[in-house]
Amino acid sequence: MVKATVVAILVVSALAVASAREGDVSAKFNGGIGVIPVTGGAGTPDANGTLPNVKLNVVRGVSPAGPWRIADLKAVVEADGHILVKGTGLLLASGNGIGTNANASVFATLICEAALPFTQHNTASVALARNGDFIINDTLDPAPDECASPVLLIRSSGSGVWFAAGIPNLGGN
Repeated sequence: MVKATVVAILVVSALAVASAREGDVSAKFNGGIGVIPVTGGAGTPDANGTLPNVKLNVVRGVSPAGPWRIADLKAVVEADGHILVKGTGLLLASGNGIGTNANASVFATLICEAALPFTQHNTASVALARNGDFIINDTLDPAPDECASPVLLIRSSGSGVWFAAGIPNLGGN
């Protein structure tokens, strides 16, 4: 009887901790999108094949890199600013280095505002594995107060351009 009571208390305690922990999550991301550097162009290509009036795919003030792809991305941002990001297959999607990691290091940026001014909440950088996998387990600087319109960008540690974006998990399935 005592054993059963102790086990029941432990189970209830574990569920309470898990439930409280779930309430501390301010943003989740499930899946990733590789960067497409331009959103369009107009006119006739010049002698170099360049379109005039090309519009770069700038996201909340952050410029794009060249084409990159990502196989998967999952991230959880806690209310205290702790972030865990797991990315797989972040690799170049064009040029002579296609299918490589370009010896890149990356960091994560969370932006919570839908309109200017944007505050960038950043992590430290990590090197990509040869296959493009990475894990970021860090605290955002500065920690966000709240995050009503979350955008998560995976960025180059060298130039700051973005390589991939997380797909927000806004509830439901």
